[in-house]
Amino acid sequence: MPPPPEYFCTGNIAKGFKLKNMSQSVFYHAGCPVCVSAEHDIVNLIGAANVEVVHLGEDKARIAEAEAAGVQSVPALLTPNGHVLHINFGAAMADVKA
Repeated sequence: MPPPPEYFCTGNIAKGFKLKNMSQSVFYHAGCPVCVSAEHDIVNLIGAANVEVVHLGEDKARIAEAEAAGVQSVPALLTPNGHVLHINFGAAMADVKA
């Protein structure tokens, strides 16, 4: 059974990573023009206090977290209830990891 919707996985559940309570959305991007444009729109739409912006090109340690949450490409918004919204298409996660 999946965890309650207000939680998301910060890593591989099979390896015992903890679940983290989400009170705000997380916007993952790679710094490309498509991502930066989407970041500005998202922040303007839902407010800076309601979204954590994660630049995966600068914070590669968070790539596993994003993938575990279901992010397949960037830019993507992870909502507080655990849904991933893929916005436009900037890069596949395989390209972000390279």
